[in-house]
Amino acid sequence: MATRSILPPPARLVFVLKMAGVLQHAPFQSGCKANYSTKPKTNEKTFDKILIANRGEIACRVIKTCKKMGIQTVAVHSDVDSNAVHVKMADEAVCVGLAPTNRSYLNMDAILDAVRDTRSQAVHPGYGFLSENKEFAKRLAKERVTFIGPDTHAIQAMGDKIESKLIAKAAKVNTIPGFDGVVETPEEAVKIAQNIGYPVMIKASAGGGGKGMRVAWNDAETREGFRFSSQEAASSFGDDRLLIEKYIDNPRHIEIQVLADQHGNALWLNERECSIQRRNQKVVEEAPSTFLDSATRRAMGEQAVQLAKAVKYSSAGTVEFLVDSKKNFYFLEMNTRLQVEHPITECITGLDLVEQMIRVAKGYPLRHKQEDVPINGWAFESRVYAEDPYKSFGLPSIGRLSQYQEPTDLNNVRVDSGIEEGSDISIYYDPMISKLITYGATRAEALAKMEDALDNYVIRGVTHNIPLLREIITHPRFISGDISTNFLPEIYPEGFKGHQLQEEQKQELLAAAAALYVTAQLASQNILGHLRLASKPVESTCWELCAQLGQQCHQVQVNKSGDLYSVHVDGERVDVHGQWNLASPLLPLTINSKHRMFQCLSRDASGHIVLQYLGTSFKVRILSKLAAKLNTYMPDKVPEDTSSILRSPMPGTVVAVTVEPGDQVAEGQEICVIEAMKMQNSMTAVKQAKVKRVHCKPGETVGEGDLLVELE
Repeated sequence: MATRSILPPPARLVFVLKMAGVLQHAPFQSGCKANYSTKPKTNEKTFDKILIANRGEIACRVIKTCKKMGIQTVAVHSDVDSNAVHVKMADEAVCVGLAPTNRSYLNMDAILDAVRDTRSQAVHPGYGFLSENKEFAKRLAKERVTFIGPDTHAIQAMGDKIESKLIAKAAKVNTIPGFDGVVETPEEAVKIAQNIGYPVMIKASAGGGGKGMRVAWNDAETREGFRFSSQEAASSFGDDRLLIEKYIDNPRHIEIQVLADQHGNALWLNERECSIQRRNQKVVEEAPSTFLDSATRRAMGEQAVQLAKAVKYSSAGTVEFLVDSKKNFYFLEMNTRLQVEHPITECITGLDLVEQMIRVAKGYPLRHKQEDVPINGWAFESRVYAEDPYKSFGLPSIGRLSQYQEPTDLNNVRVDSGIEEGSDISIYYDPMISKLITYGATRAEALAKMEDALDNYVIRGVTHNIPLLREIITHPRFISGDISTNFLPEIYPEGFKGHQLQEEQKQELLAAAAALYVTAQLASQNILGHLRLASKPVESTCWELCAQLGQQCHQVQVNKSGDLYSVHVDGERVDVHGQWNLASPLLPLTINSKHRMFQCLSRDASGHIVLQYLGTSFKVRILSKLAAKLNTYMPDKVPEDTSSILRSPMPGTVVAVTVEPGDQVAEGQEICVIEAMKMQNSMTAVKQAKVKRVHCKPGETVGEGDLLVELE
């Protein structure tokens, strides 16, 4: 693999690294219909070499299809991504700058230099970064390099939410009532919102991905939303223009995948249900939707194709709609790129969308007619993030993946990722770990696969959102299909608290922890199958223990017979059977004849055991009766008084500090603003107080838990 570096002067380094036989990555699983392991059925000539102007899982995704098609690939990367998986997978790699996105993945000059140096014939932009940047596409065209996506006219027309709405109206596509011009000031925003009628959605004119979007229910929220949305838009897209439209309360977010060529042919590839969101960003998606009937599906698909044809669209793209309870649908926006959740469409149609994009970019007509597009089975995608779901449904977490094991040994499970064990989740980029995709002949089958896959997914070193994902997909409302974009705040009005154990589940957890404790105790007495002591004490077969879970202490009796543990928890018998492997992070057990998957996150000599069960981690302490009695004499740790301090809830960058020592602040008043992964978060005072000390300033990087401000 050839590796180049494009860095700011005077550093310009070019070197070649041979890594034959080392650079490997797991192939896609074959259960999701689209067969990525087989070569295309025809010998069409496309491109010799494609540069992927992106990183992470989407770069890996594109490289996999290119390998299948026999196309050489070039990866670009920042300095901190030099050992990333997408760099190892590509045939060549070029460093395009420093870690901040504006100095690397958004650095058009450096990327164009990489295109020239590697003599790449085409560029696939993935999603995000430069994927919807018309200037980038225009500059590639000047270099006679193919942009694998639509032309600049379509990017400009659909990339601007104001212009796209006008075009959609002209194309007879249903649109949301709102103001079609650019909103210049907070005062103008308030006036427009009052005319439209609350609630309203304030959103960035450029870009997508939930950034630069705020819902406002009154004048004060409109002013605040204008400020934050414009700042986020400028940071994410380099364009701070905003528009305002009517907010449709309790809608579904359903999008139509379109595919069009340069010969006037266009298809709609069915829909994806994307209603489970937090902060306007999708969390769980499925295809098809439980809500649409065939008539509504066809109407939405035909309108999506009308819009694509109106802008002479060619490539894969997505038309997003909001759908109300009566199945009225309204155009939201069009994403002129490959969508994050494209795998679930691939699963139910059998089409490789990246391959189709490459064919279209080369000028080939579509191979399929509308009547050829199937809906075979059902597919789900869970976005696995390095986030703390207990904080606003997911504030970013950073760190190194000390242990990482994807559940790809399960049938009909696909994991699109760009990381591996040892990879870093950094502050500079989106905290996505992977996209977990499951497929089944029915919705119930695909959902059961997802539950199993989440239970078998091993992630250590960063906080992740698997607890939230598992709770979502097992909730009765989700199972029944009764969902909307307000699902999370409606189900968890006080915030996500993790799985709440029922009595039987609590007994299973305590029994598993007690059995694991005894297994570890017995293992510690032996070396290579022999007792540590020279004498031969009688091996115990019964243990009297105490199990602490939260503030409660439970009486536990463990009886062992071979591999079977009969555990009595507060008098209730629980039979636990398993092949105990203390070195494995996965702990498959049979409890009362039912299969249960546990993960042992940690355990120590003092009896503390942390188990992941039903997606959520639980801390249990197993003690002998004597140790439990002595433990009552230990002093309790006094919790920190958080009402007088403000700590950062996540790693990020301080964007603004709005107070100084000596200032009086009211409850709820903004103290500072932290930006993490391009999202701005306002930190506020929890009580009326005087500012004692300020420990941060704009531009500083802070970690989770860092002290920001002291109050008195």
